[in-house]
Amino acid sequence: MPVDARQLETALKERLAPLQLQVQDDSAAHAGHAGAGEGSHYTVRIVSERFAGLSRVARHRLVYDALGSLIPQGIHALAIHAKAPGEA
Repeated sequence: MPVDARQLETALKERLAPLQLQVQDDSAAHAGHAGAGEGSHYTVRIVSERFAGLSRVARHRLVYDALGSLIPQGIHALAIHAKAPGEA
């Protein structure tokens, strides 16, 4: 069964306790491109206290760690916008 946005939201909420979270399935916009058959495309916009003081790379690692078990189940691409509270 392919991964859906709800599963991503659940995993991110459990691991990162976000103050704001939006998971958008962008797969339809990528239909027909070379990697489209390898899984879904998502954009994640997340604000969490866990990101305070961390670099962009460290924030992305936390997101990937939270989604680790879902990635091999059908996530081909993931655009991450990770902020700490108070960041524009």
